[in-house]
Amino acid sequence: MLRKTALALSAIVGLLLTGLAVTYLLSMPSSLPQDSSSEAWLQRGPFAVGFSDFVLVDESRETMANGAAPQLSNRTFPTSVWYPDNGEGNYPLVIHSHGFVSERTDLAYIAELLASHGYVVAAANYPLTAGGTPGGPNAEDLVNQPADVSFLIDSLLHFPGNDKPFAGELDPSRIALMGYSLGGITTTLATYHPRLRDKRVAAAISIAGPSAGLVSKFYQTTDVPFMMIAGTLDALIDFKHNAAVIPDRVQNSLLIEIQGGSHLGFGSISEPWLRLMNHPDGLGCTAVLSNLSSDPNAAFLPLGDETDGIVLDSTIPAVCERMPSKKALHPARQQMVASIAALAFFEFVFNEDPARRQAAYKQLSNALPTDMGEVKFTQSSDSQRMLLEQL
Repeated sequence: MLRKTALALSAIVGLLLTGLAVTYLLSMPSSLPQDSSSEAWLQRGPFAVGFSDFVLVDESRETMANGAAPQLSNRTFPTSVWYPDNGEGNYPLVIHSHGFVSERTDLAYIAELLASHGYVVAAANYPLTAGGTPGGPNAEDLVNQPADVSFLIDSLLHFPGNDKPFAGELDPSRIALMGYSLGGITTTLATYHPRLRDKRVAAAISIAGPSAGLVSKFYQTTDVPFMMIAGTLDALIDFKHNAAVIPDRVQNSLLIEIQGGSHLGFGSISEPWLRLMNHPDGLGCTAVLSNLSSDPNAAFLPLGDETDGIVLDSTIPAVCERMPSKKALHPARQQMVASIAALAFFEFVFNEDPARRQAAYKQLSNALPTDMGEVKFTQSSDSQRMLLEQL
């Protein structure tokens, strides 16, 4: 009797596993055109990828009290670094900033691709906005994160020789920022804010980052190359008011528009775990709204006012105010776009070979929209000057 029961259970488990395997295979994303330019840009580069975790501590600044968690005398950063593991070159440095209620590996797939092409990518859990923060994630600490970015740059550039996880050196003239969601606006602030910016930043990418309250004046502190990557079905950060405005407001800017792209679709967790959902942003809305202040502008008020180019407009849709009813793009497709665009953008700005820079710009402006029909490329009216300077 027991043997028959065990056999029956084994058969049921086998059927379930077979069903899951079939469902998984049937939900695979459509592939890139064979031998296309985009397929080539998505491939790993010549370097093996190394990975290290460590903790950095800024003893010069405090962490404010947060809920039941007391004030701390320092700011502590659990940090991950992806790096070329079989070379000793002079590498560009990319500091990645995670999203709200997220953590430092939220875009690990991009970090790994960049490292394989000769970039050192560092990302840290910010003291009060990461998931699992004592007292709960607190978006009002946003005002402190640009200085956190500067601390991370300093720490990576001056790593003690015996503790540095990678061989070779970092090039202080090739420092870039990348950020997702709240990390996107952290990147934007650290690049442009009149008092909070770091003048060493030479390029920046915001992925689904809030920007609606930042008018053209805000971006006039520098003309470094800037790229926004965003999806049109983003429920958390409205595409029309936060991303579509970038080419008109930001000099030397590019916009990669992903038709049907969601907010969570960029996150590593979405693929494969959320690929079967009609639209994954409902989960993101639940996590974010449960941790936001009742005042939707609380995190932005300390950043400045109209004199800084910061104008908070109450008519702009709030986080998760509009939940799209259309099915979102497959997250793997969305992550393909983000990976290719990030690598091509940084190669366009930083690669020392003019032919490689030209190929990178062509990939962004022509090949990517051609190979992936959900992609639209737009650039600011003055970005032709950026092109001429880079090529």
